[in-house]
Amino acid sequence: MTRRRFELTDAEWTIIEPLLPNKPRGVPRVDDRQTINGILWRFRTGSPWADVPERYGPHTTCYNRFVRWRKAGVWSYILEEISKAFDGDIVMIDSSCVRVHQHAANGKKGGLDDGCMGRSRGGLTTKIHALVDAEGRPVALTLTAGQTHDSVMAEPMLADLKPGAILLADKAYDTNALRALADRRKAWANIPAKRTRKETFAFSSWVYRQRNLVERFFNKLKNMRGIATRYDKDPLNFLAAIKLIAARIWIRAL
Repeated sequence: MTRRRFELTDAEWTIIEPLLPNKPRGVPRVDDRQTINGILWRFRTGSPWADVPERYGPHTTCYNRFVRWRKAGVWSYILEEISKAFDGDIVMIDSSCVRVHQHAANGKKGGLDDGCMGRSRGGLTTKIHALVDAEGRPVALTLTAGQTHDSVMAEPMLADLKPGAILLADKAYDTNALRALADRRKAWANIPAKRTRKETFAFSSWVYRQRNLVERFFNKLKNMRGIATRYDKDPLNFLAAIKLIAARIWIRAL
């Protein structure tokens, strides 16, 4: 069968296959590659699970395996294993809001207390927080409600900041706490100071230009219509999908 545009390539499958659960019990399961392609189709198009084409097997199989592997930590494990190539010399942090579709607004909250939904002028939104490396490859990802300030998730996401690393972030991350964290880690926070700042800090506009790589990452992520708009009621399912797409971004960059 001819491979369709957004399905896994042979090279991608060679990397992903060894990271999947390999001890099925009971009845042999539907082909993993076919099922993952169905999962990718759903998030690429933003369609309901029931609309997943028959060529990917039963849509219930695609949904059930996606959720079952999310609960088992498979999608997180794939991203963690693939992103071990990260060296940590330069890291960039940023966030991006996505609209929450009305079909997701009345769902269960999953394992996150507020369902990662916040109300603003544009309606319900979820904020994706991302830490990427010098190549714009994702290292850490998390979700909050849309109105959450960018800096709130910075400290936990930068817990493993390496000594000597360069941290790039915009003015939203110009906080005393974050600069103190960088100092403790013997890292350089190359962050432009807010206008209200009385202190001055070392800042290189030339190095700061590289921060556009984190914005490019969000652009790649949002090429998937099911990520650009959140249709998933459970935020943990939405985060798992983001990690799956992030793993593909890593693979294509290797």
